[in-house]
Amino acid sequence: MTNETSTLNDLENHSEFTRRHVGPSTQEQQNMLAALDLNSLDQLIEKTVPDSIRLDDALDMDKGVSESDALAELRALADQNKVNKSYIGMGYYNTKVPFVILRNVLENPGWYTAYTPYQPEIAQGRLEALLNYQQMVMDITGMPLANASLLDEATAAAEAMTLCKRANRKKSNTYFVSSDVHPQTIDVIKTRAEYFGYDVVVDNADKLGDYDVFGAQLQYPGTNGQVTDLAAHIAVAKDQKAMVAVASDLLALMLLKSPGEMGADVVLGTSQRFGVPMGFGGPHAAFFAASEKLKRQVPGRIIGVSVDASGNQALRMAMQTREQHIRREKATSNICTAQALLANMASFYAVFHGPDGLKRIAERTHRLTAILANGLASKGVAVNDTYFDTLTIAGDDALYQRALDAGCNFRPVGNGQLGVSLDETTQAADVAQLFDIILGAGHGLDAAALDAEIVAGKATGISAEMRRTDAVLTHPTFNSYQSETEMLRYLKRLENKDYSLAHGMIPLGSCTMKLNSTSQMIPVTWNEFGNVHPYAPLAQTQGYQTMISQLEAMLVEITGYDNVSMQPNSGAQGEYAGLLAIRKYQEANGEGHRDICLIPSSAHGTNPASAAMMSLKVVIVECDDKGNVDVVDLKAKAQEHAANLSCIMITYPSTHGIYEEEIVEICEVIHQCG
Repeated sequence: MTNETSTLNDLENHSEFTRRHVGPSTQEQQNMLAALDLNSLDQLIEKTVPDSIRLDDALDMDKGVSESDALAELRALADQNKVNKSYIGMGYYNTKVPFVILRNVLENPGWYTAYTPYQPEIAQGRLEALLNYQQMVMDITGMPLANASLLDEATAAAEAMTLCKRANRKKSNTYFVSSDVHPQTIDVIKTRAEYFGYDVVVDNADKLGDYDVFGAQLQYPGTNGQVTDLAAHIAVAKDQKAMVAVASDLLALMLLKSPGEMGADVVLGTSQRFGVPMGFGGPHAAFFAASEKLKRQVPGRIIGVSVDASGNQALRMAMQTREQHIRREKATSNICTAQALLANMASFYAVFHGPDGLKRIAERTHRLTAILANGLASKGVAVNDTYFDTLTIAGDDALYQRALDAGCNFRPVGNGQLGVSLDETTQAADVAQLFDIILGAGHGLDAAALDAEIVAGKATGISAEMRRTDAVLTHPTFNSYQSETEMLRYLKRLENKDYSLAHGMIPLGSCTMKLNSTSQMIPVTWNEFGNVHPYAPLAQTQGYQTMISQLEAMLVEITGYDNVSMQPNSGAQGEYAGLLAIRKYQEANGEGHRDICLIPSSAHGTNPASAAMMSLKVVIVECDDKGNVDVVDLKAKAQEHAANLSCIMITYPSTHGIYEEEIVEICEVIHQCG
C-alpha cells in the first residue's frame, strides 16, 4: 500500500512485474503465513530450507526493472540485429506466418501454456492438432507412420541412426552419411555415434555400395540443391540389408516424388518453413516418419485414435511403452514432449493453406528459382541442373561481399562456391536484384520474359520423372478451413477442448510451474528476433549475442558454475550435453573407462534414458518415502563401483519437489570416488 508518506522510489513500483506475475497479493501472502503460524517469508524459508544448502549472500545481479523498461531494453537489443534478406538455406527459410495462426495460436496462452497431454480428457484439442501434424507428415513423405514431432532436424537424424541399428540385426557398426547432407546434421550424427561405438563414413551417395553398413543417411533435395532420384541408392542399401533414412523438405515434397515411394525406411526433417519464424535457429518442430514395421522403434510421442468410456472417438498418446517415462534406460530415446506448440503451428499452416495452397507456394518458390537459374545459365553462369529452391554457383569473396552490401546473405559453401536458396517470401523484384548482384548492371535479363519461356515449356530443375503424381492431404480437415473465419472457429473449437494455465492451475510438477508473461511473449514475434537466420554473419546478430551473453552471466551467478551453454534444445538435450561434457573431461584425464552413472530411483525417466545414450551403465540408488536419496545406499553403490564410477545424475529439486538436504555430502561421496 502506498500513501503520501511513500518515497518516490516506492511509487516507481519496480516490483510490479513480480507481484503481478507471481500472483498472490501481500494480504494473501500474510493470510497463508498466518495459517502456517509464521510471520514472514524469511521465516518460512528458514523452516523449509536447511542451512546446509541455503545461500548466505544475495545474488550479485542488477535490480529488476518494470515491464515497459524491460521491453525497451529488449527493443534496443533487437535493433542491434540486422535482418538481411536470407538466401542461406540449410534447412532454415523465411516464411509467412498466417496472421490467424500468429494471433490465435502463437500469441494465445490457451495454446502455449498447456501441459503435456498425459491426461487426454483435458487435451483433446492439442491432440487433434498433433494428429493433424502426423497425418500431414505421413501424406507428404509418403510414409505410413509419423510421430508428433522431435526437437530439430539434426537430432532427428541422430535418432534415425540409432533406430537403424536397433531394428537391424546386421553386425556392421558403420553408418553411411551422404556428403550432400546438411553439415550441421553430419556433425550431430558424428557426436551421437561416438559413444554408441559406431563408425561414420561421409562420402558421395554414389559410393554407398563400397561400404558395409547397417544404415545410411541421405538428403533430398541435397544441401547444395540437387534433386536426385534416391531409388537406386536405397536399392543398393537394401541389397546389403542396410536401412535408409532420408532427410527431406516438406515444401519441396509438394512437388517431388516422395521418399516413401522410393523405398525409404525413415524420413525426417524440419517443419520450420511451414509458418514458423527462423528465430536464430529455434525452436522448430522436426518431423519423423517411418515404415509400419518400425512403429515400436520410433522415438517421440505418437498420437493415436481410440474410444472413450461412452464409445465415442477420442485421442490419446499411443504406444507409450516405447518412451522414457516407462522404459527408462531401455527407451527408444530420451525425448518426450518436443516442440509441440511449433508442430501445432506447422499443422495449422497446412490446414489453413490446404493442399492446393501449399502446392501453389511450392510451385511459386520453384518458379522463381527456375527463373534465376535459367537467367544465370543464359549468361554463362554454371548452376546445378536439378533443384527445387537452391542453386550452387561459382562465387568468390568479392561476390559474397557484394551481396552483403546489397542487404543479402548468401551461403559460403566452400571451394569457391556460394549457395542461394529462395523461399515463400521471395519476390520477382528479389530475383531481379540477385541478377544485378551476381551478373552486375546491364545484364539485360527480364524475369517476365524468362517466366514466359518456362510457361512455354522450357525445362526447370525438376524432371517429369521426379514430379509428384499422387494426391496428398486429402482428409477433410485439410480441405475445409481455407477462409480466415472458418480457420478462426476451428482453432477456437480445439482450444475449448483443452485445459491450460488460462483456465486454472496445473499442479503436475516442475515442468508446469511457470507461466510466460505477456510482456515476455511480445518480443518473440518481432521481426528482428524472428527473421534472423542461425548462420547469419556474426556482425548481423549482435543483439542476440548480447542477450545470450547476459542470460549466461545471470545463470552463472544463480547456479554458481563457471560457464553455461544455451545450446541444448530441451531438458533432455541438456542432460545429454552434461553427460557428454563429463565423459570428455574424464577421457582428457585418462579415465575414459569410467562408465557407471548413479541415478536415484525417484528420477524422471529421461535421466536413465540419457545415460544409456552415452553408453553409461545405470545403477539405481534407493530413495526414502519422501523422495530423498538414501545416503547409506548411495555410499554403498559408490564404493562398489568406485573404479568405474563416472557420475551421478540428480534432479535438484527432485521429482518430488524436494531439495536434497544432503546434497553437499552426496556430491562429496561421488567426488571421493574419482
